[in-house]
Amino acid sequence: MVLQALPRVVKLLRPGALRSSQRPEGGMRWISGAHNFYNNRELEAYASRDATRLTLRQLIFFGRQLTPEKILKSANYVRTELPLRIAHRLRDLQALPYVVVTQEGVGQGLRFVLASFREEENEKFCEFLQKFLDIQCVLSCLIDRFNQNRARPVRRSATVIPNLSLGLSLSSRYLSPDRLDSFMRRMLVTRISRRVLAEHHLALTKSFSKQGEETNEPHVGIIFTGLNVKRSVDRCTTLLRGRAPQVEGAKLTEWPVVITDGHLDTQFPYIREQLEYIIFELLKNAMHATVLKHQGRGTLPPIRVTIVAGENDIGLRISDQGGGLLAAGNALANSNDLCSFSHVRNASRLEDKRLGALRDASEEGLRATVEEQIVKWNRGHAEQYGQEEFNDTTLNQVKGPASSLPRIGIGLPMSKIFATYFGGSLELVSLDGWGTDVYVRLPKLGTNLEDIEL
Repeated sequence: MVLQALPRVVKLLRPGALRSSQRPEGGMRWISGAHNFYNNRELEAYASRDATRLTLRQLIFFGRQLTPEKILKSANYVRTELPLRIAHRLRDLQALPYVVVTQEGVGQGLRFVLASFREEENEKFCEFLQKFLDIQCVLSCLIDRFNQNRARPVRRSATVIPNLSLGLSLSSRYLSPDRLDSFMRRMLVTRISRRVLAEHHLALTKSFSKQGEETNEPHVGIIFTGLNVKRSVDRCTTLLRGRAPQVEGAKLTEWPVVITDGHLDTQFPYIREQLEYIIFELLKNAMHATVLKHQGRGTLPPIRVTIVAGENDIGLRISDQGGGLLAAGNALANSNDLCSFSHVRNASRLEDKRLGALRDASEEGLRATVEEQIVKWNRGHAEQYGQEEFNDTTLNQVKGPASSLPRIGIGLPMSKIFATYFGGSLELVSLDGWGTDVYVRLPKLGTNLEDIEL
């Protein structure tokens, strides 16, 4: 059965799927002329097809009781679905006014997305499958290949978010707010979907070969089937309160405490990385606003997280007393405009400090994970203490918490996209002069399809 199925996989991924003139030369090299980008038959063929969207429940059910046939089926799905989803976003880039594509950051992001499309059809993967027809050898080498090659694409693709955010901020006068935000949302959602598919397949493969990460929490691939919400809140709180109490323009000795109440034993199936990114960003913003509002006034008021388990949804309310959105100098017609990438709705997009921070992030990249921020905080802390190298041993020798990072305005929009990816929502309610409440709703049953716009 397995060996009979393998030739079908190889056929779909056959060498020569791309013409030699379309294959990447030199890795990061730009396309030779606009004609190759705007008149690309291979791209048009992919963009004309619909993506096959999945639900959390489907991902969980498929990942249980793994067999070699299931692993191959998963690999086949990922290898055919990734270039298709990238092609849809390249089609969106083609539809942008040419003056936008030429802006700083946009062209760089375009190169990376186009290179990703090409790499999803590379013939090396086909040769790899043909070389190892024995199924156990295929599984073992799949793991090695993902482990060896994962770092380079992640680092390069990680620059897409800050580059596009920078470029679209600079060119937002050429696009209506609705069109700009819709475009950026589609780009980010598709990027999230590609990461989910690739990382889930990798996790399933490791699990099947008994090389997966051991954890006390039950999970299938990257989905935690009994994700404890309070445990995630506590984890994010510990990480945030463990950093150095530094906020520009404020003097403080500690961060505000976080009080969690409600249905404290709530569990549901979800991707832990996405949930904790949302919680982490919202708590970070609440702490920052609270410190600025109450510095020098004695004890800081607490931040309250309320967890509610409904029949179909999980609800989170994060409440602070940071003075509301206007207290931070935001001139917004609507509180949700904080998630906008247009300077018309969110004037802070064109602040010199934010643009500078985006340029710096464009060099290093941004994956939008909690782990990434902690690593950067710790690295900054090690540099602050004169450490020449950054590694676990060095950090263990450094006393004290980690340092702060520049605010680039990506956290809240990404949190909203993570919340809506499987049919949830994120809404802000500001009571100016007092504080802000953020309401997060996430589906409990895992039956919502990925929210990918085609």
